[in-house]
Amino acid sequence: MKSILKLLFAAIFLWMTVATIRTSMAVSLWDAWDGYAANPWAVATLYDAYCGFLTFYVWVVYKERAWAARIIWFVLIMALGNIAMSAYVLIQLFRLRPEESAERVLWRSA
Repeated sequence: MKSILKLLFAAIFLWMTVATIRTSMAVSLWDAWDGYAANPWAVATLYDAYCGFLTFYVWVVYKERAWAARIIWFVLIMALGNIAMSAYVLIQLFRLRPEESAERVLWRSA
């Protein structure tokens, strides 16, 4: 299961990074903003994404004991979204010892 999760979150990380870079090279976010903001579905999708980012961040706050790490991850998640979130999960997965199951990722470290 750990290998499958590593592949999944690595794929998400790579896909979102490539998609973000390709899109940024085609049009700047700031140049596209007026048209984007005029579309109610685009705005609703943005709200949905950021509510998901905050939901994920609540788990990060639970997992991370240090305030510095909590603040850094907040900034990364709000700025990079799924790129930062998939990186966080990958870090957690690679920190597992071989004998630990994937569910251990969900728990707070001792």
